[in-house]
Amino acid sequence: MPLQNRVTPFGELVAAPERGSFTGNRGIIHDPIARTLLRKRWTTKAWLTCRLDYKGIRRTVMGTGSWTELFFLDEATALAAGHRPCFLCRRDAAKIFQAKWAAGNGCSLPTAPQIDSALHRERLWRGNKRIHPLTAEIADLPDGAMVAFGDKAFVISEGHPLLWTVGGYLPVDAPLRADGLLTPPATLAALRAGYRATMHPSAAIRRT
Repeated sequence: MPLQNRVTPFGELVAAPERGSFTGNRGIIHDPIARTLLRKRWTTKAWLTCRLDYKGIRRTVMGTGSWTELFFLDEATALAAGHRPCFLCRRDAAKIFQAKWAAGNGCSLPTAPQIDSALHRERLWRGNKRIHPLTAEIADLPDGAMVAFGDKAFVISEGHPLLWTVGGYLPVDAPLRADGLLTPPATLAALRAGYRATMHPSAAIRRT
């Protein structure tokens, strides 16, 4: 049985057989004996996105009492859920994200805790995923941004929305109406400033 550690753009944790392109964590939120989640969904404001491989280290997923291994379809999914690049295993990406955050949000270079605090305010509302108002047309959103319509998430790729699924993206045949923005506004500003989120190969699909 797949473990319940696959992250959706809504920040929910679901069970799915696909491994994903990135791993990450929100602290320790599992029982290592049963390898099941606890009721809490985070223990730290630092929600990280990490490499699948780092210095040859191999771990038994959810098998120890250290951090809970989560998995993402791609980085766009992780950013939408409210995660950010890890300064340890993805230092180059994290430093670019940090610089683009400063440029996009019109602030000095933030520390990692400052980014984490800002994201914590923007990703949650009363313990649930926060959906932000759209301030631009969907076609004008940067690549990697995600919007919601009902219980579905859509990534923007070259101005076109693609439907998120646990295994990849699917084309959208009709014009999309969106309820709001999944990607936190401060992260969206970093994307607008030039941060390039790594996207699943299926994002190369274009709407016809």
